[in-house]
Amino acid sequence: MDTRILGSGGPAVGAVGLGCMPMNWAYGGETSEDEAFRAIHRAIDLGVTLLDTADVYGPFTNEDLVGRALEGRRDEVVLATKVGLVVGPNGGYPLANDGRPEHIRSAIDASLRRLRTEVIDLYQLHRIDPAVPLADSWGAMAELVQAGKVRALGLSEASVDDIRRARTIHPVASMQSELSLWTRDHLSEVVPWCAANGVAFIPFSPLGRGFLTGAITVSSFDDDDFRAKNPRFTQASIEANMPIVGRIRVVAERHGATPAQIAIAWTLAQGPHVIPIPGTRRMRYVEENAAAAAIRLTEQDLAELDALPEAAGSRR
Repeated sequence: MDTRILGSGGPAVGAVGLGCMPMNWAYGGETSEDEAFRAIHRAIDLGVTLLDTADVYGPFTNEDLVGRALEGRRDEVVLATKVGLVVGPNGGYPLANDGRPEHIRSAIDASLRRLRTEVIDLYQLHRIDPAVPLADSWGAMAELVQAGKVRALGLSEASVDDIRRARTIHPVASMQSELSLWTRDHLSEVVPWCAANGVAFIPFSPLGRGFLTGAITVSSFDDDDFRAKNPRFTQASIEANMPIVGRIRVVAERHGATPAQIAIAWTLAQGPHVIPIPGTRRMRYVEENAAAAAIRLTEQDLAELDALPEAAGSRR
C-alpha cells in the first residue's frame, strides 16, 4: 500500500488506516474477539498501519482489545488513541467533556496500561472542553511528550483557530474529523489549511457510518447502535439519501469497485495529507477498504462525486 506522512516530519503510515471503535462499541451487533484480532492482523499484513482507538470507546474495552491484538506486533503500527471525552451521567450517551490537566495526566497512564505499550504514537484531544482553556489541556498533553509517554499530538473536531492556538504551545501533527461524500463541511477551510501547514487530516466515518456502502436501506438498528437515534438514519432520511449511493455506484461500476471503495478513494483524493480511517470489525471489509488505496479517480469521477447533493438529516 502507498504511504502518507502523518504530519510534518511524522512517520509514514498506510494511506488507509483502521478505525477500531466498531469492534466492540457504538455500532451494536456481536463480534467475537478472535474475529476482531483477525481483522487487526489482516490490516497490518495489508499495510494498514495507522490504528485509531480512544479511552472512551467501551469505555476502556476498545483500548484493551487493541492492546491485546497488538501483542507481538506493536512495532508494526502507528498507534493512536484519544483523551478528553467521558461517558455521561447515565453511563453512555451523551458523552461529557473532560479536558482538565489532571484528568489527562491520569488518563495517559491508564491508556498505556490497556494498550500494553510504553508510548503512544499519536495522542489526540478527543474534544476541546469548553470549561477548560485549550492552553491548559494542550499544555498537559505537551508535558506527556516531554515525559516520553507520547510521540505526537493531534486534535479532533477542532477549528482552524483552535489548531493555530494549540500550535503556539506544541506542534499539531493531525486533525481528525468526519469527512465523507455526505459530510463535506471541512473542505472549505480546515482540510486546505491543514495541507498548507503540514497537519495531517484524518477523516473518521469516510463511509458515512456504513450508509455509503449501499448496504443500509431500512432504519433497523439494535438499541445499542448509536445510529438508531442519528437523524441521518431515520427511514425518511435513508430514503432521501439513496440517490447519493446510486450515483456513487455509477462511478464504482466504471472502476470495477464497490461503492465503499469509491467513497474511501474520494477522501484520499482530497490531498496527500488525508488519511481516512474506515472502521470495521470484519476482515473482509478490512480487505475491501484497503484495496481502495489503489483506486485512482479521474477528473470526471471527481466532478460527478463533488456534485452529489448534500445529505438529508444532520450528522449528529
